[in-house]
Amino acid sequence: MSELHTPQAGDDHAPDLDVVGLLMRQHGDIRNLFDEVEQSKGDERRDAFHRLVRLLAVHETAEEEVVHPFAGRAFEGGEQVVEDRLAEERAAKETLSALDDLDTDDPEFLPKLRALRTDVQEHARAEERYEFTHIRRSTDVTNLATMAKAVKAAEAMAPTRPHPGVESAAANVALGPVAALMDRTKDAVRKAMKNG
Repeated sequence: MSELHTPQAGDDHAPDLDVVGLLMRQHGDIRNLFDEVEQSKGDERRDAFHRLVRLLAVHETAEEEVVHPFAGRAFEGGEQVVEDRLAEERAAKETLSALDDLDTDDPEFLPKLRALRTDVQEHARAEERYEFTHIRRSTDVTNLATMAKAVKAAEAMAPTRPHPGVESAAANVALGPVAALMDRTKDAVRKAMKNG
């Protein structure tokens, strides 16, 4: 597989005017990247896995910062729906961190990746069913577009890999690469929302 099929998060410049449509498309990109990682080997697998880690980090962080806060207050039962999604996301982050510690050629890598894929897909289905449908019913096109703009801006600003600065190098090392990437993405999301 010499050609990369799934773009980096933020590489497509589609005019996303609906945060739900954007996040659902990202769910498809995530599924495609899982396929790429499973079907490739060596450097191609490593590259596809790094792109998967980045997209998951950007996607989940944008949801935590933009979508979940809105959902938590937008509809009845929203707080519980968000709590359930956050618990799923925490479990996925732990698995992702464990995977990131393995070499992609390690015999343990693919079984752990497949377990993560199952968890991520169940989480995506729950979001689409219990959160996204209510978000669309609970707001107007202006809010949907504003949230989409914040998610897209965060994607474009998010690092491709953790790049610790002088002030945060020790913290990033202690947290590990996935946590550091998510922290940097969270900063990018907050900056995008402030400027939005």
